[in-house]
Amino acid sequence: MRLCDKDIEEWLKRKELIITPYPDKSLINGVTIDIHLSNKFRFFYDHTKACIDLSNSKKSIALALSEVMSEEIFFSKEKPLFLQPGSLILSSTFEYIKIPNNLVGWLDGRSSLARLGLMIHATAHRIDPGWEGNIVLEIFNAGKLTLVLRPNMKIAALSFEVLTQSVLRPYYSRHESKYKSQNGVVPSRIDEE
Repeated sequence: MRLCDKDIEEWLKRKELIITPYPDKSLINGVTIDIHLSNKFRFFYDHTKACIDLSNSKKSIALALSEVMSEEIFFSKEKPLFLQPGSLILSSTFEYIKIPNNLVGWLDGRSSLARLGLMIHATAHRIDPGWEGNIVLEIFNAGKLTLVLRPNMKIAALSFEVLTQSVLRPYYSRHESKYKSQNGVVPSRIDEE
């Protein structure tokens, strides 16, 4: 069962679902809640390596990633991010989200931005039960024009489905969970798989 706007408000009020800062009611629509872009991002250096061979050992992939991924960079309304066509960056949600063990979250891009070529998640759009943190966004400009991104703009929407019961192995309790309580723009941790 998917939560409707009234349900989302109730889950937030009861603190079963936690979103910080607490969202204004105007952000909750139908079956989704709008979320915003943070002021942090990371990009890939395209001149340091010709490729990353994903069939290599985890250690060599991790080394390659460390050579091509920038540190976390901040941008502002006055100094926005210009996302060129064909470019992929990592950013995150402004909001910090905590999902209970009996709920699964789904991240979707905004159709008005998608119609300009902006994709906000490459494939990872499920938010597991028991997960918490800033959601890292894999933002790609598939359009023909440069897109200007500013912190705090509405970037995506979350919806939630109630599970038949709480999961036995929530995200925070699994040993192999690589992105527990992530804060900011956490790059790929393929070396920890």
